[in-house]
Amino acid sequence: MSDAYERESQNNSRLDELSSKVSALRGVTVNIYDNARQQDIIDNSNEVFSNMSNSIKGSAGRLGRMAQQGNKVAILKLAGIMVGTVILLWWILSWFW
Repeated sequence: MSDAYERESQNNSRLDELSSKVSALRGVTVNIYDNARQQDIIDNSNEVFSNMSNSIKGSAGRLGRMAQQGNKVAILKLAGIMVGTVILLWWILSWFW
């Protein structure tokens, strides 16, 4: 009778050990999943910034070609828009500071 009790006790002990190992493995798996999701977010943000960089380079190239052509009216309009935008942003931000 005590032999069966001892085996049952050993089984329960091993079951508890196995349960703790499974819990640890589950925690590692969740951490790996979270890390992979964060890497995906980082990759997506890198792609967005890369696209934005390419867009800015293209716009700068078009502005350079426009300036080389000597279209003075378009250059003055663009300069006015840029100055107006800076003044508007300064005015809006001065409300919050």
